Amino acid sequence: MVRITTTRAVAVVTAVASPVMVVTSLLVYAALPPGWHIDVFATPDTAAGLMFPPVGAFLVYHRPRLNVAWLMCGGGFGAAAGQISGALMFRAAADGALGAAGYLRYVSILGWLVSGLSLAVLVPLLSPDGRPPSRRWWAVAVLGALSMSAEALRLIVRPALDPNPWPAAVPNPLAVEALRPYTHLISTITWAGIYAAVVLSLVSLVARFLPSDPLTRRQIAWPLLAFTGYVTFLLIGERFWLIAVIWAGLVPIAMAFSVMRYRLYGIDTIISRAFVGGGLLAVISGVYFGAGALAGLVASRENQVAGLAAALVAGAFFQPLRRLLQRLVDRALYGHVGDPRLLAERLTQEVRRADPAKALSSVVTVLQDGLAIEGAAVEVVDGRPGYVESGHVGSEPRQIPLVWHGETVGRLLLGRPGPRRFAAAHDERVISTLAPYAADVAHAVRMAADLQRSRHQILTAREEERRRLRRDLHDGLGQTLSSMAMTINLARSSLKKSPDSADTLLRDLRTGMDAVSGDIRQLVYGLRPPALDDLGLAGAVRALAVEGPPPVTVEVSGDLTTLPAAVEVAAYRIVQEALTNVRRHARATSASIALDRAPDALRVRVSDDGAGLPERPRAGVGLHSMRERAAELGGTCVTVPVATGGTTVEAILPL
Repeated sequence: MVRITTTRAVAVVTAVASPVMVVTSLLVYAALPPGWHIDVFATPDTAAGLMFPPVGAFLVYHRPRLNVAWLMCGGGFGAAAGQISGALMFRAAADGALGAAGYLRYVSILGWLVSGLSLAVLVPLLSPDGRPPSRRWWAVAVLGALSMSAEALRLIVRPALDPNPWPAAVPNPLAVEALRPYTHLISTITWAGIYAAVVLSLVSLVARFLPSDPLTRRQIAWPLLAFTGYVTFLLIGERFWLIAVIWAGLVPIAMAFSVMRYRLYGIDTIISRAFVGGGLLAVISGVYFGAGALAGLVASRENQVAGLAAALVAGAFFQPLRRLLQRLVDRALYGHVGDPRLLAERLTQEVRRADPAKALSSVVTVLQDGLAIEGAAVEVVDGRPGYVESGHVGSEPRQIPLVWHGETVGRLLLGRPGPRRFAAAHDERVISTLAPYAADVAHAVRMAADLQRSRHQILTAREEERRRLRRDLHDGLGQTLSSMAMTINLARSSLKKSPDSADTLLRDLRTGMDAVSGDIRQLVYGLRPPALDDLGLAGAVRALAVEGPPPVTVEVSGDLTTLPAAVEVAAYRIVQEALTNVRRHARATSASIALDRAPDALRVRVSDDGAGLPERPRAGVGLHSMRERAAELGGTCVTVPVATGGTTVEAILPL
């Protein structure tokens, strides 16, 4: 633990000291007197000293054992040391301290050596995991070390410049005058070796990239792109020197993404946007200047008209051109699955040809193909089939909620990227395009499942009702009628011999007939309460309200005389069950019933001022029955506590 803390402290010191030295060197260069100014004092080493140590320290903090991070810290510190030494050399020479300037020159050369070897050769060679692709690649490091060391040695023993471009010559105590005729040849050889080592280090990234899996490719693509751009601008020459300086500052940022965040940011997104942005800039600029020139020829005295015409023409081309370029780049990067619009058209056609269950399979198949992933799945909430998978999503898939008009109807599960040049960073465009289709299909699956369940519940309820009627008729009314038939036979046989016995049997028969009438009324009441036909819904509810304590008030709004029969029965039963609960459990002093007829629904509300719901309420048979009656009609029924005490049962029954 102490060792890790110490290494982090060293990295932090490097991260702070290096930018300070670079900024100081720039200030020193800017303050040099006339004659000692240099044409270019901002070099790639300037950017390296500013950016590499802070980013390297950040990586050291998170990955203390990563040698690439330490190379970034050390190389950046070397670049900063070289920059400050070079600036102080010119300052000392301008002040007349030529001897000190000569020794500061040696420090500047050593800083360049450390920086170049670490950042231009070793960092790309060992990226991103701190090891070369194989042991044979260490030869590149040896080539770079020998070439850069030879060039540094040449600079150290280089004879004085002739002619000297500065007001005074900086002495070189180690100069070897005999090497003057061979200085240019030696420089050519050493720089050839340096460039070869730098290019081969870049090639090592390509060699590592090609056989890798998709995730590793995405990780390697960051330093590969960064170093490719830097080496390209560096080899082109001084015409792109400023771009090389800026690009050198972007290299450590790419390295940080490579090590820490490569799973979140897609290198192909950057490539895509770079091509699209560059193409837009080039074409729109051409259209703008062409339209401006043409308008200027037509109306040579009206510059404002020419500018306005050019802007309008360029603006008209912008959006169609952007879409065209984006499709072309997507096609180039991802092939036939790169255009979300085409994927959406394909999905639409397949969904039209299939039922909801098969349409769900089409969705996951198109998503898997369009995202180039190992597997895709859709999990539907309360739907059948509830889970459809194409490929294998793995144990930790990415989860995306499927929302249909504000309601979550399922989840989209996405597996790991498949074998492609890049893991598709255009995923977000594909997902945003296809997810609504997936949500629509998931909703359709839910609706089909709900319809199937409703049919099953209706059939089940019908069969249960038939079973109850059969049982009641057979066990109750049937047995009673059989007994009455036997009584009639006994009465007939004893009518002449024993009139008194016959009279007794007939009285028993009359009592039995009353029981039969009660059973029939009970059966009829179970099918539809007679009070609904006699009194209407409002009157039947008022009759329920006066059956017992507590006192219940009834409010009716709207016309209840034209309600469908099923709605009347459901509303009556819900009120009946709610009042039963109030009288049995609520310990209420008063209650109220409200029936509100709207154009599209009947709202039923039963409230009381009783004890309210328990802390852990359990849905009993009564509550479940009320919810089922509302659900059978496509409505809802909820039981909620009242803030001032008591409970409210509210049902909404569609008409």
